[in-house]
Amino acid sequence: MSVVQQLHCAPRYNTLRPVEDTERGVYRCHMHADLAATPGRACFKTALINEILHYQQALADRLRFDQQDGGRHSISHIVLASDSDVFNLGGDLELFCRLIRNGDRNGLLGYARQCVRGVHAFHAGLGVGAHSIALVQGDALGGGFEAALSCHTIVAEEGVNMGLPEVLFDLFPGMGAYSFLCKRIAPHQAEKIMLEGNVYSSDELYRMGLVDILVPRGEGEKAVDDVIRSNQRIPHARAAMHRVRSMAQPVTLEEMMSITEVWVDTALQLGDRSLRTMERLVRAQYRRHGDLKEAGSRG
Repeated sequence: MSVVQQLHCAPRYNTLRPVEDTERGVYRCHMHADLAATPGRACFKTALINEILHYQQALADRLRFDQQDGGRHSISHIVLASDSDVFNLGGDLELFCRLIRNGDRNGLLGYARQCVRGVHAFHAGLGVGAHSIALVQGDALGGGFEAALSCHTIVAEEGVNMGLPEVLFDLFPGMGAYSFLCKRIAPHQAEKIMLEGNVYSSDELYRMGLVDILVPRGEGEKAVDDVIRSNQRIPHARAAMHRVRSMAQPVTLEEMMSITEVWVDTALQLGDRSLRTMERLVRAQYRRHGDLKEAGSRG
């Protein structure tokens, strides 16, 4: 079978572009596929979240069937990447503002819970022992950084910016940041990062231990392939290490759901000043991706 035959793209999604190499057990999820044709914000819009969750579940079911059928003898890999010039700019601030102004706790909690389910699935290897890799070739902010942190391995290219700026509007990142940061650095360092709201370069995060592999611009894809080849040489050891990690450093879905309720209740207390800051960031996101009409209509 040729490489062209092995690689195929699932056509049923709008915001997500999955590319699968089933022979090697490599499944790539490219976010923001819709932005290639139309301008918009490269954030976790509801449609993107829903498509990620749908793909995760469908892929997990297939891999589970393969394992039961004895057809998969090597470890599978799921790679989270982006079709945009950024990895992901985080939560849908435009939606947040509307829900907070309307006092819609159920709407905000429903959105947050969907986000938590998505990042927890990457952290848990889809429940089938898959190895998750974040390929960060553009900025990852807020929830985008949380998504990268949820993966087992973070591959980042040099010069990329990442951070948790939610404190700018008096909020904290509540969809996994604390839980995932504390698996990589000390809790007091995690709190410092969350409360100072600084944006760091990928080079700085590599030195801090928050990025696993740092490579020059344009070499991220090759680095991901190197990680996959390395893991496939030791599939049993890698699979066992995932089990050991989940025992020694568990991050449960229940823990994350409880934390995100604190996030929702905190968000609903935000005043007009904080919401105006969010709205300014939304306009900046529109301008960044060329949607000047949308940015102007919100100005």
